[in-house]
Amino acid sequence: MTNPQGPQGNPGDILNWPMLKIKYRTDPAKLAAILPPGITPGKDPVVTITIYNFPVQNEPELGYVLNVAADYNGVAGDYTIALGIDQEAPLFLCQELWGQPKYPVTTHYYRLMDHIEAKVIHQGTTFIEFSGDVVETLPNPEDHDEHEWWIKCIRSVDMQPETYDFPPHVVDVHTEYGTAFLQELKGEVILRDSAWDPIASKLPMLEQISARLWTPVFKGRSITKAGQLDGKAYWPFADTISGTRWIGEGGAPKKG
Repeated sequence: MTNPQGPQGNPGDILNWPMLKIKYRTDPAKLAAILPPGITPGKDPVVTITIYNFPVQNEPELGYVLNVAADYNGVAGDYTIALGIDQEAPLFLCQELWGQPKYPVTTHYYRLMDHIEAKVIHQGTTFIEFSGDVVETLPNPEDHDEHEWWIKCIRSVDMQPETYDFPPHVVDVHTEYGTAFLQELKGEVILRDSAWDPIASKLPMLEQISARLWTPVFKGRSITKAGQLDGKAYWPFADTISGTRWIGEGGAPKKG
C-alpha cells in the first residue's frame, strides 16, 4: 500500500513522520469520572491516543498524547490526560508555562514498508502497544480545528488544603490543521494496566474505532486562558501521578 504520492523528504528526515492516531470508545461513566468539575464529557465517549516522532527544539521527540472527548463552556474539544515524552528540556518548561501534562516515558515507534509498530513504556510497564499494517490510502479530509483543554494551577506554598498560589485555569490550545496524507491501518491495540498509567482500567477499550497514519499540515495555533475553575471543587484533582492528570497521591499512584 506504499503510495509514491505521499509526502516526500530527504532520507532520514523526521520532519514528515506521520502521527499514529488510535481512536476507541470507552465507558462514558469512567470517562466522566476523570474530568474535573467544569469540564464535561463530549458527545461521544471517545479516547484518542496519538503516538509521534516530531522535532522539538530541532531534536527528535518521541512521545504520545492521551486525550478524551470533553467540552468546556459549550465548546467541543479534548481534555488532555497525559503527554509522555523522551526529552527532558521541554518537560518542566511546558508544565510551568501552560500546565501541559508532560512526563517522561519511553516510546518506540517505527514503520517498515507497510508495517507499523509502536509501544509506550513507563515504570517498567509497556502500557500501550500497537501492531498493524497499512491497508488503504484515504482521501484528505477538509481542514479542521481542534481545542485541547489543559489545566494550569499551582497549589499554595503553605500546603493548606484548597488554597492556591495560582488557582486552576483552563488553557485552550486551539490548533488549525490541514492534512497532507492519511492512511488506514488494520491492527491490534493492547492496553495494559499499570498503577502509574491506569489507562486500561480508567478508560477501558469497549470498541476500537480507527487506527490511522496522519500527516498533518499545521496552519495555526494559539494558547490562551479560557477561564477559571472552582478551586474547592478542583482540589481532589490537584494531586496527580507524575506530570499527568491522573489523580494520584504525592505525585505517585494512590496507595490502597
